[in-house]
Amino acid sequence: MRQIFLDTETTGLSADNGDRIIEIGCVELVNRKLTGNNKHIYLNPGRDSHEEALKVHGITTEFLKDKPKFGAVVDDLLEYLQGAEIIIHNAAFDVGFLNKELELVGRPLFKEFVASVTDTLVMAKEMFPGKRNSLNALCDRLGVDNSGRVLHGALLDAELLADVYINLTRGQDALLIDMASTENTGPRMVQVDLARIELPVLAANEQEVAGHEDVLGQIDKASGGKTIWRLAV
Repeated sequence: MRQIFLDTETTGLSADNGDRIIEIGCVELVNRKLTGNNKHIYLNPGRDSHEEALKVHGITTEFLKDKPKFGAVVDDLLEYLQGAEIIIHNAAFDVGFLNKELELVGRPLFKEFVASVTDTLVMAKEMFPGKRNSLNALCDRLGVDNSGRVLHGALLDAELLADVYINLTRGQDALLIDMASTENTGPRMVQVDLARIELPVLAANEQEVAGHEDVLGQIDKASGGKTIWRLAV
């Protein structure tokens, strides 16, 4: 499964009122493993950023004046995103801006190019109702190091979001076997006579059982009630 974590920076808050994308950052995971096949683009929006937006991202008009327009990079960007699950924090904002940029160059809506869009803000609100669920708040809550996030940056935020998502979905990448470490060494087989071994059975105590059920419940909630063990009941 190919997943791409995407973030944008913009000149302001309203695509409908003429604000534009100035930066796009993408981080790729395949089978829940970082591939390093990331994409980072700065764009010349043809206008200045609002003062408040500039305080957030620090990307000046002077810096962007020699960067490409969106129309010059759209084909490469869409080829990169094609068919992937796109994961965004507060997806309505970024997708709204991407739709406007695509409209301005005569292209269909963003959803036509990707398999699906997953909003981690929606996930977080379901898992942590009533709590702050900004990217910074989730980093703090889930133990993701965001000490380098002095200003917002699309690629850095996409990288942080990938870490947050893995933690939100309980680090399931740890369950995968890293085949790269063994593919060149060949199989190693050791025969052990198990008949002479008595394995102790350690029963979980009440606290451990309760903790296990809590973790299963959170995973089930994050999946929208689609986990196999719940469906089988």
